Amino acid sequence: MMEFFLTDIEIDALINEENPIDQPIADFGRKLKEKKGHKEFDLVVERPDKSAFKTIIRQSIENPLDFSAILGFIPPKKTDVFLLRRYNGKSHEHRNKIEKEPLFYDFHIHYATERYQKEGSREEYYAEVTDRYADLHGAIDCLVSDCNIISNDLQGNLFTQN
Repeated sequence: MMEFFLTDIEIDALINEENPIDQPIADFGRKLKEKKGHKEFDLVVERPDKSAFKTIIRQSIENPLDFSAILGFIPPKKTDVFLLRRYNGKSHEHRNKIEKEPLFYDFHIHYATERYQKEGSREEYYAEVTDRYADLHGAIDCLVSDCNIISNDLQGNLFTQN
């Protein structure tokens, strides 16, 4: 468990805050670099209080449905990343243990919650099945839209598949 705690109100405020970036959002899917069995792209955007947002995009080299598009938060003077949202592919089973729901195997979105932090689990353990995306590009679109990521680059805000 992380040494840093956020309430649901603080989590929502961070998710809803504008997160301006100085490059095209299309770079999220195009600039993946190989790392030990997966491809990854990270982007850190510092905030005025010296905290930062960190966007992480990962995809397995072997299984294109094994991916994550993540928005994290790094508190001032910390190095750990608090995961606010994680958009996962259809590559593994998940169960919300507090709710005692059945296992599911589908595309799903993880949400940071106060409740799971208090229970001693990872902040973003809670997840919901989604039909909003079916690949990494769609997950990135959802991340950008849901988490208020805005490109200051002249190429615009929309992720374009080639």
